[in-house]
Amino acid sequence: MKTDRNISVGVPVALLAAALLFLVLVQFVHFEFFLHLAAIPLEVLLAVFIIERILERRAARSKRRQLMFIKSTMFRSEMRNLFLANFEALKTPRLTMSSIRRASLEELRLMRREAEKVEYKSLPAMEPVIMEYVRARGVWLAFMERAITFDFEEIFNDMIFILHFISDVAAFKENNPKKLFILEARSKKPVLDKARRILGDGIQRFLDYAIELKEKRPDLFEEMMEDYEASALLRRA
Repeated sequence: MKTDRNISVGVPVALLAAALLFLVLVQFVHFEFFLHLAAIPLEVLLAVFIIERILERRAARSKRRQLMFIKSTMFRSEMRNLFLANFEALKTPRLTMSSIRRASLEELRLMRREAEKVEYKSLPAMEPVIMEYVRARGVWLAFMERAITFDFEEIFNDMIFILHFISDVAAFKENNPKKLFILEARSKKPVLDKARRILGDGIQRFLDYAIELKEKRPDLFEEMMEDYEASALLRRA
């Protein structure tokens, strides 16, 4: 790995050194042919830089595309109850799976902006959502592993944040099985703020993914939202 990095650094340095050498020779011998020779390594260096950027963008797009399909699997199975519970507990903005499914792309973006500030019906209404986060621990671990594999630092940090939180919740519930964690958090502002942030982020991430699917894979968007809408109706029934 270190050898590859040394090579990737050494080649541009060698090309620049060659160009500088020819430019120095021009100053001494005043032979214009060396100007043409100096241009060659610079042109090669520019071509290498452009090709590297193209390959990096392609690799990033490929990773994002794979992540999109990974999310599709997890959002439609292991995380379905979590998102349904989270949306049901919302007071504002009032969002339903039916409204999200039937929304245009611009309406979805408006929903996402409104979700920057969420309010829940009550503190006890947040408890079932928090417990869904605890039950989904395996999902967060799987996301963390994929973040490491695909080098998504932001996702990795988010997963660490969530895993620390659910560890605190699990420890509290083990010692206080009949108490609500969120009511205990009420007297500890940092803990309450963390709970609100995690649950609010969940709403935002769902809408982010819905927008991504609506833009890039409307067929998957329709399939996922049809499943969610049916599940939401069953929960209400």
